[in-house]
Amino acid sequence: MSEAERDDAGLPRDELLAPMLRRVIGVVTIVSLVALVLFGLWGAPTDEVQGDAQRVMYLHVPSAWLAYLAFFVTAAASALFLWRRTRAEVWDRLAGASAELGVMFTGLALVLGSIWGRPVWGVWWAWDARLVSTALLFFLFLGYCALRRIPAADPVGGAKRNAIAALIAFVDVPIVHFSVEWWRTLHQQATVFNPQLNPQIHGVMGLTLWLGTIAFTLLYVYLLDRRYRLAVLEDGRADRELERAIAERISTSRGVVA
Repeated sequence: MSEAERDDAGLPRDELLAPMLRRVIGVVTIVSLVALVLFGLWGAPTDEVQGDAQRVMYLHVPSAWLAYLAFFVTAAASALFLWRRTRAEVWDRLAGASAELGVMFTGLALVLGSIWGRPVWGVWWAWDARLVSTALLFFLFLGYCALRRIPAADPVGGAKRNAIAALIAFVDVPIVHFSVEWWRTLHQQATVFNPQLNPQIHGVMGLTLWLGTIAFTLLYVYLLDRRYRLAVLEDGRADRELERAIAERISTSRGVVA
């Protein structure tokens, strides 16, 4: 899609956030992460049942939430790209950038879950419905990111292919979330986002958990803007390399004819 078409659509071309807003979000992210460390290690009390192992939850739960959010953004951007009236290159780039961050946060959630499970369950890994479906989600979107790396003769056709793959992979997100409700699992049921919308954590512990969620969300927004900018630069470099290759081919052809 040409630059003019993207301009007419009123969509951002190079960055998702204005420079000033990006700097503000960056500063607030750092401050909130520092506050999370202080509250998570010293401010919040030790859990009566799980002991200090429960403190991993202040990172594990936000990581899982960001996996949901990142993959939702990927699915929504993919749907917007597939719809002809809203089709624009910005949605394809946004979907890819968000998916990469989603894979990162999903992997982090799995690692932190294993660290928590070792002292609480006695094992690093259990074939639990929540764990297995989350691992499947990780590999589905890892495959989606790999699919985006496969060159396509038709850029629009390749982007459509990627968008369809993202929507198929997103089907696993609600399965992950409701797995603790649909099946009997070792994993505890939702602490905050449960069907009754009745948080089971309060006081300083609840405050720390919300602080972690906000800090990780801000981190995601900042990284999404930076990864989107990198995608723009990568596309520009690819276009310049293609133009250079075409120019060299034309020059060689003219030399042969002469």
